[in-house]
Order: sequence, then structure tokens, then C-alpha cells
Amino acid sequence: MFENINIHSSVAVYVQIENLVRFAVASGKLKSGDQLPSVRELSEKLEINPNTVAKSYRDLEVMGIVFTRRGMGVYISRDAASRCTEDCRRRVIGRLHEVVAEAKSAGMTGQEIKQVCAKCLDSDAVPYQDTPAAILSMAKTKGK
Repeated sequence: MFENINIHSSVAVYVQIENLVRFAVASGKLKSGDQLPSVRELSEKLEINPNTVAKSYRDLEVMGIVFTRRGMGVYISRDAASRCTEDCRRRVIGRLHEVVAEAKSAGMTGQEIKQVCAKCLDSDAVPYQDTPAAILSMAKTKGK
């Protein structure tokens, strides 16, 4: 799950960690009681400052997604799924709405938008990674 962290993304690393945990909970990949990697373990794996991981875990705890057992680790909360599922869907739908509105405002047709969406759905896309060249190539205008 955390292999998708991209330190070159415009999204802050601590936000990526928070979002990936919430996405994993919403999709059922992480369940109540599952343990997250320790701060040290994750910071070493990602080659980032431990304070970045600690901030993510603190924020997730404030959101009620995780709880900490001192000396034991960080675990997914009992009601995390109900908190994450609707919130993630609402946020993604809101972002999709914005992107479609931007595409229409930029002059893309409904058919072009559907083609790009279909190509995205067919790809092995993961959050925060660079857009594949095959999808970016669709930006070229034909005959304009």
C-alpha cells in the first residue's frame, strides 16, 4: 500500500499516507484491528523523516481512523470503515465533478472525456503516480 507514496507529487507525503490508509480502509484492504507499520519502519521504508509518518498517524488518530496502544503500535479503529467509506466516496466524486467541469470548460467534448475516463479505468493506475504516457498522449488535438 505505501509503495505508492511519491515524494515528487504535489500532494504532501503526510497527506498521501493519510489518504492511502483511508482508501485502504474504505476498500476493505485494512480492517478493524489491523496494525500499521511502526513510525520507524515506515519512515525507513519510504526514506522519509519519521516526523512525517508520526504527523500522519496523529492526524489519523484525531480523525478516529486509528488508535495507538502505547508500546504496542498503531491499529485501525473499530468504526474506521464507516468513517472512511462515505467520506472517500464523497471526496472522489467531488474531485471527479471538478475535473469533468474543467474538461468541459477547456473545450473537451463528452466523448473525449469518456474516452479518457475509459483509458484511465483500463490502466493499472494508483494514486499519486505520474500519468502514463499513453493517457497523456490523448491530450494532442487532432486537426486543430
